[in-house]
Amino acid sequence: MISEAERRGMRGRLGAVQVLLIAALLLEGAGPIYWIFKGAISSTQESLRAPLALWPSEARWSNLAEAWTSLEVGHYLVNTVVLVGGSWFTQLFVAATGAYALSVLRPSYGRFVYGAVLATLFLPGTVSMVSLYLTVLDLGIANTPLAVWLPAGAHAFNILLVKQFFDGIPRELFEAARLDGAGPWRIFTRVVLPMSRPILAVVSLLAVMNAWKDFLWPMIAITDTESQPLAVALPRLADTSDQALLIAGMLIAIIPPVAVFLLFQRQIIRGIAFTGLKG
Repeated sequence: MISEAERRGMRGRLGAVQVLLIAALLLEGAGPIYWIFKGAISSTQESLRAPLALWPSEARWSNLAEAWTSLEVGHYLVNTVVLVGGSWFTQLFVAATGAYALSVLRPSYGRFVYGAVLATLFLPGTVSMVSLYLTVLDLGIANTPLAVWLPAGAHAFNILLVKQFFDGIPRELFEAARLDGAGPWRIFTRVVLPMSRPILAVVSLLAVMNAWKDFLWPMIAITDTESQPLAVALPRLADTSDQALLIAGMLIAIIPPVAVFLLFQRQIIRGIAFTGLKG
């Protein structure tokens, strides 16, 4: 038998371990963001002299405005929003329609298409990059947003993720809609999509995050420096820019995706929870 004192001691030790784990997670997640924030409002000399200082001796909030104008962060931010917005829509459209066809419509050749989609997960993206670039050149869409938007749709993981969610929707709903005279498109827009907001939020988050931080393909597909996103422009400007202004530009670059997550975190967590239970 365990005495009450021993139980209280075990609870205290477990509570201490939980506190330490939460503190470690916060440090790992928020630490880099705080370091960027601190570096963005510090001078370059102070960042080099005391990189581990918790707060600058003199906060220079003007670095943010100067980075916005001198590094043209605003211009590149608009480019990024355009590329990310198109990539998000393309990925969401392809994932939702592709998963609907495989999970609900179920054509006779669906299992072969499903196998082909699944097989693409085992191919590294760098393997097809040369052929993809040649295709972009042949289509004449290099240095245009389409060069980033269209390849973004070929994302097998999103299709499989949404298909798993659609498989969990009761088939009786589809049969009832068909008895009421609804066609495939009406079932998709009136039945499937309204019930799929959690998983669509998850796919949206993945699409936005991947597109926002994507560096290699936008650098290859968009060689015009005036049309490049922030992820490509900031490394290019690193050799000729003040370090404090560069870090300020990095801080501005991470604010939008963090804001997207905070706004839609409830739907995202619901979608992840459903997918985890289904798996």
